[in-house]
Formats: sequence, C-alpha cells, structure tokens
Amino acid sequence: MEKLIKITSTCVPLNIENVDTDQIIPARFLKATDKKGFGENLFRDWRYDKNMQPIPDFPLNQKQYAGSILVAGKNFGSGSSREHAAWALGDYGFKVVISSYFADIFKNNALNNGILPVQISEKLLEVIFEKISQNPKLELEVDLPLQKMSIPFFGLYEFFEIDSYKKQCLLEGLDDIDYLLNSKNEIEAFEIKHVDYTANQIA
Repeated sequence: MEKLIKITSTCVPLNIENVDTDQIIPARFLKATDKKGFGENLFRDWRYDKNMQPIPDFPLNQKQYAGSILVAGKNFGSGSSREHAAWALGDYGFKVVISSYFADIFKNNALNNGILPVQISEKLLEVIFEKISQNPKLELEVDLPLQKMSIPFFGLYEFFEIDSYKKQCLLEGLDDIDYLLNSKNEIEAFEIKHVDYTANQIA
C-alpha cells in the first residue's frame, strides 16, 4: 500500500445518506478476486443508465468535481460486509472518505486497503457540502499524524479518531501481513525469550 500522511485535494461530494455497499459496488460485479478494475463499476447504477450512458447529474460524472477525497452523507458503507466496496473506491482513486458516520465493517475494510475514513461532526459535514456547492475547487486537507481534517481557506478544522495500529499501518504503507513481516525480528526475540523463560521455570 502507498503511505498516507497528508492529503490536500479538491473533492467529490456525494450528499446522500445511508449509502450501502451494494450501491458502492453492485453484487453482480463481485466475481473478480483481483482488486484492479473495480473502480470502473464504482456506484455503477447511479453513474450510468440502462443504456450505459452517464447520468449527467451524478457527481462522479460532473467535470467540476475531482480529487482523491470523497465527501459522503451520514452512515456511509452500511449493508453487507463486502471488501470490494473499499477496492472500488481505492481503484477509482479515492484515498480519503469523509462522513459524519461510517458502518464499522466498512471502516475496517477501508483501513485495511489503504483508505482513510474520516468521521467528523454533522455540522462540519453540512458546511463542507455548502462550501463545495459554492466552489467546486475548494480544497480540504487531511493530516493523519495530527488526526486533523481542515478547510484551510476558511480556517475550519476538526480532529478525528483512528485506531493507533491502523494509523501506523497507513503512515508506513503496510497491510497486516507487511506489518508482521516488518516485526519479524521482534517476534523472534520474544519467542526466544519466552522459550528460555519457560525452560528455566521447568528446570
């Protein structure tokens, strides 16, 4: 995974509440096991009509909106636990998703795939949607070391919470397996110490 330290970017607003994983990536596209290519079908049934023509008023189809940050309505990622939802967001190019509430399973899947879910207050989320509607080129800044999400132009910010282990993994660009491999020496040292201690106890 790529390291994620600080992201400053314009964003794509998705002002819809209760977006579930089947809307993020419909079930009919879950056959593949490779993470690549899922971005093409992100929000597929909202992005395209039955004739596969782009739906003009959907944010991902509007040229004024772009960037590596998705700003979503409350309760994003509800529904089934499919990890493919995080794959689709990441493959499309999103590195951060901002909302006032995330489903727990989606949040964990996102973190495991290098995507940072930033939970902020409903009040600030409303402000962000309002400011983006006024200026689609508005930039947001997400500082992971400080756990801070801000709108630099307006001097507004909030701090967000994240599990310390997942934070370290994102900062270092590691998934769970990479983390264990990087800790191999410490694990081996612990095992040797534990075996020696047990042997002494038996003796």
